[in-house]
Amino acid sequence: MTSGTVVGIDVSKRSLEVQIYGEAKSRKIGNDADGFAILIEQIKVLQPELIVFEATGGYERRAVKALSEAGFAAAVVNPTRVRRFAEGLGVLAKTDKIDAQVIAHFASVVRPPVNRCQTPLEEQLAAFVERRRQLLVELTAEKNRLSTCPECVRGDVEEHIAWLEERIDRLEADIQACIALKPEWQERAAIIDSVPGVGPVTAATLVAELPELGQCNRQEIAALAGVAPFNKDSGARKGKRRIFGGRSGVRRTLFMATLSATKCNPAIRAFYQSLLRRGKEKMVALTACMRKLLVIINSLVRKGEVWRFSPA
Repeated sequence: MTSGTVVGIDVSKRSLEVQIYGEAKSRKIGNDADGFAILIEQIKVLQPELIVFEATGGYERRAVKALSEAGFAAAVVNPTRVRRFAEGLGVLAKTDKIDAQVIAHFASVVRPPVNRCQTPLEEQLAAFVERRRQLLVELTAEKNRLSTCPECVRGDVEEHIAWLEERIDRLEADIQACIALKPEWQERAAIIDSVPGVGPVTAATLVAELPELGQCNRQEIAALAGVAPFNKDSGARKGKRRIFGGRSGVRRTLFMATLSATKCNPAIRAFYQSLLRRGKEKMVALTACMRKLLVIINSLVRKGEVWRFSPA
């Protein structure tokens, strides 16, 4: 094999389908520690330039970590991109082997950026933030059930709500303790938290899930968060621009912060009201404000400055 070898791996809960681009056959190994050891030994001979996985709700994480720690360049890509790529090639069937072949072909053409290997502390912070988000979903569902549940189970639902609220409070304390262990995170969180409308939870989420803050330009950071609008024009027809992709957890957190910022942040409030006066729909205006809020935060982190509002 040449030095430009790329590998595509289709992931399931129990197995990995490994396809070396240019080879006719794939190979299946276990999605466990023994399988990772076998995979590493097999690809040591190849020394591939890039190994690409689809994001599969977390089943790929241990394999990506094992390969990264072994010194291989691994990338995780959005499965929608790979599916659209397959459709463009006319590949409509879907099996593990076919998917691995498509991922390998996608890797050879697109060459997606390599994932940065997280430190144990970064992994811990990301896990706390994600777990808090999961419990919030459960809390909302339980509160919705409370209004319609039979009286005989109301006490059980209320008890579960109290337990969830206690666990969320403890996770928020764990998140702040984790951030306090790294001065760089403390400084970044303080800068983000200084922006009106943004609270400690939003600051912690951006520290954990958007480490590129301050290192990208406004267009790049908006695309990473999934708040960059995409055109949908054809000939004389001008379609509505829509946001798509990006990091959904960051976008959801930013949306809630933006709702608050339209009321208490003078820059965002003025921008929001100007969009409404120009006839923009509320959701369109909120999306634009979400992007503006992120750009402001990105600029402050880059400069290392806290929020100071200067009216135009």
